Amino acid sequence: MSMKVKIIVNAAGDLPIPGLMELPAEMMVEKPDSFKHAPLPSEPAAQHRIVESADLFRGTNEIMIRHDGLVYRLKITRQGKLILNK
Repeated sequence: MSMKVKIIVNAAGDLPIPGLMELPAEMMVEKPDSFKHAPLPSEPAAQHRIVESADLFRGTNEIMIRHDGLVYRLKITRQGKLILNK
């Protein structure tokens, strides 16, 4: 399924753009649902510190983390997943 999108061309400005004057002031185009934005170029990711869960838990299944004045509980489930609760 696609949707109709209205494009309005504004030809104001001092510099003529070749072909711009031949375009209609408004036109309707179809945009497919699968439209994806091109990824923006980004700077290289900073190095992130990796901490092993075994170093955090030290043999237990649950630890408490204080962050910004609040205490959170980080727990390892029986399936080996991590759950963070406030």
